[in-house]
Amino acid sequence: MDLLRNCIERAARRSGYNDEEARSASLELLASPVLQTGPHCLLVLEPDAFYTHLFSLLGLMAHGRQWHITYFVSTSAFKERAKKGPGWLQLEGEPLNLFGLPRSRMDGSSIACSNGSYRFALSNSTGEAAPNASAVRLLEELPSAAFPSAAEAIRTANQTLWRHKFPASVKLLQLDDLDIADLIADHLSDEGSWISAHMIGDGAIAESISSEIDRLNAGAWGGWIRRTTDFFWRMEKNRVVPLRLQAGMLRTDRSSTSFEVGFNPGSLATALRQRTILPSLFTAFLVTSILPGVRVLGGCRQTVYFPLMRYLASIGIERSGDLSLVKALTEDDRPGLWGHRVLRPSGGYPFHEIERAHSVLPLLATYAEMPLLHASGDLASFTTDPIWRKLSGHIAAGAITRASDEWRWSGA
Repeated sequence: MDLLRNCIERAARRSGYNDEEARSASLELLASPVLQTGPHCLLVLEPDAFYTHLFSLLGLMAHGRQWHITYFVSTSAFKERAKKGPGWLQLEGEPLNLFGLPRSRMDGSSIACSNGSYRFALSNSTGEAAPNASAVRLLEELPSAAFPSAAEAIRTANQTLWRHKFPASVKLLQLDDLDIADLIADHLSDEGSWISAHMIGDGAIAESISSEIDRLNAGAWGGWIRRTTDFFWRMEKNRVVPLRLQAGMLRTDRSSTSFEVGFNPGSLATALRQRTILPSLFTAFLVTSILPGVRVLGGCRQTVYFPLMRYLASIGIERSGDLSLVKALTEDDRPGLWGHRVLRPSGGYPFHEIERAHSVLPLLATYAEMPLLHASGDLASFTTDPIWRKLSGHIAAGAITRASDEWRWSGA
């Protein structure tokens, strides 16, 4: 928790807050250890992000909190699907390209990579910047500066939009994968850290976690935690690529350039600080939630894959012989909860809603009065997702039960 608090304070100062504000953010996390982990790195006016932030604001303001602390994954690609994702925003029914990038710059590229000059353009399919009145007004509010990465541009724009449109009583603090990379490097530089002394220090523990991921994917839990990479990503110019742990080394297996780094605390800490590698989602959750004991609020899939991540961590912790940490892990009460896309208005357009209401505060009052059953829409994220359908089948067949060893780490 001390290492996480240091990370919070660094991130706050990087976002323009002073030392006193940075310390108040870390103290609030200590007193109320809750972290928003969905959505990924999106502009706050993108519907998935906006209505998630509204839902969190309702809780934060009800409890008198002053900080909305979020971790948004920035290793994601520009596109989730056609004209949707971190690189896009709908205004007046028209999908607009945030940075006016050609398809060749977006396909397969990661928004975390520092690979050029990014300026907000809000252009349409013909390349016309700010093609409608809403886009013109929004572009005037967005930062005009150039940024080295799309993630940094979105992060800075969110701070600007938050100050102008959201309640002044709650401050926004966003952690991205660069912040988490430094946090993990702090763990690796501390000989007393469990990650440094055991998970990385004893490569057999990491191997056992990887083997268990393979076992999960071969059975009823298949697909919930995929072995997309082994603990870290290689950060190339335009994308992040998988790394594989082999004989004490992390190596790229399919990449334009070969890369390897020793799987030891010193080498990994250096690579993280030099931005040649970034953490996987499992490694990020390890340092932001599982080890410091922080509750995370995420999406419909996180409600299942996060307990499985805690299960994987328990395997490593038990193997290390740290029984007190196993006990602490067992005693966590509801360590993860559904907190992304809980508010899902039909056809919601945040920019227009804010303009009609003149601020976010009236919207908060409106949604606060809604029964959750109505505010959550049709729950399509659960009911139409194939992986949830498979899980339901395994539960019905008795292959997965509340007593399953993998599920006992859910805290439910």
